Amino acid sequence: MKALMFGWEFPPHILGGLGTASYGLTKGMAENGNMDITFVIPKPWGDEPKEYAKIIGANCTPIAWRDVNWDYVKSRIGNIMDPQLYYDLRDHIYSDFNYMYTNDLGCIEFSGRYPDNLLEEINNYSIVAGVIARTVPCDVIHSHDWLTYPAGIHAKQVTGKPLVIHVHATDFDRSRGNVNPTVFGIEKDGMTHADHIITVSNLTRKTVIEKYGINPDKVTTVHNAVEPLSKELLDLKIPPKHGKVVTFLGRITMQKGPEYFVEAASQVLHKVHDVQFVMAGSGDMMEKMIKLAAQRNIADRFHFTGFLKGKQVYEMLKASDVYVMPSVSEPFGISPLEAMQMGVPSIISKQSGCAEILNNVIKVDYWDTNAMADAIYSIIQYSGMYKQLREHGLEEVNNISWKKAGAKVIAIYNSLINR
Repeated sequence: MKALMFGWEFPPHILGGLGTASYGLTKGMAENGNMDITFVIPKPWGDEPKEYAKIIGANCTPIAWRDVNWDYVKSRIGNIMDPQLYYDLRDHIYSDFNYMYTNDLGCIEFSGRYPDNLLEEINNYSIVAGVIARTVPCDVIHSHDWLTYPAGIHAKQVTGKPLVIHVHATDFDRSRGNVNPTVFGIEKDGMTHADHIITVSNLTRKTVIEKYGINPDKVTTVHNAVEPLSKELLDLKIPPKHGKVVTFLGRITMQKGPEYFVEAASQVLHKVHDVQFVMAGSGDMMEKMIKLAAQRNIADRFHFTGFLKGKQVYEMLKASDVYVMPSVSEPFGISPLEAMQMGVPSIISKQSGCAEILNNVIKVDYWDTNAMADAIYSIIQYSGMYKQLREHGLEEVNNISWKKAGAKVIAIYNSLINR
């Protein structure tokens, strides 16, 4: 079966859970056999894993014809994809886009991130999708998150193939209900045009049905999972530390509830002093959190690491005694599963998708900082609780696999193709 997937992130260059989930799912689907996946991202760097999916860069796809020789194309994009694919794509340019700004290969440049002109990049991505959909044969189209819905719709219109959209989050999650009407419109349009919708949790499925008015029959939950960790990561050595370490790891944004973590830290530090709190990540609320920690007089025991990636994430988790995810609205939340893989007891918000499948964690309402502080205090003070959450959590998370999630997605594909 041939699947044409549109995404926005792919490891190792990821800014959040979207890229992690995109890779995990493609790997899990490939492990089920008989899958040929092409994965499109705005800007590959050339070091993306290619064992389970063929990578196409939107920034390597020509929309304006340029007379360039093979050696030059190879020198420009050969580390990302086969130069022959560039010529195949060039043969399927479907309109005169010479009025648009393109480079020497006739391609649009993309940031590969979430720039201020994001809506322009989303539109450009959907233009490029028309060339790719005319070139790459597929049985089904799969769009990951709202940024790629217009691309998926365009590909469906070109090919007539069924469209699956994967809702990793909605703007109701990202904005705490203060929804951007433009983003909502893109999300609703994608859901309306989709032949089937996959959500990462029942929490998100409920939002899709109730807030976007979608027929429940075409919405299926496929929970996220985690990749087994390499021996190298499991055996990471960390420097000796003094006292306990409690960690928040993620984007420091309104959705992630960082202020509740600071408030809980303040309560814990009034009871016990030999604890360090760490907020690992970056985001638009970081300055506010630094000021809040200072206002609570805990700045000497509250640390900000900035953005962590790759091995740094696991080094931080390895050094932690407790992991806390206080998200206000979390469609799924892979990070607690990653913490559990490293043997770190986790406290998660009840308002998260992963709370639906995890049992060996402590669940609190994101706003209940008293309960959050009590849970942190109990884990760091009572070795029996720490040991139980660590051991049972590790056993539980090791049974949550992307291969199982991949099998569910393939079943959805088959139901659409064979209907």
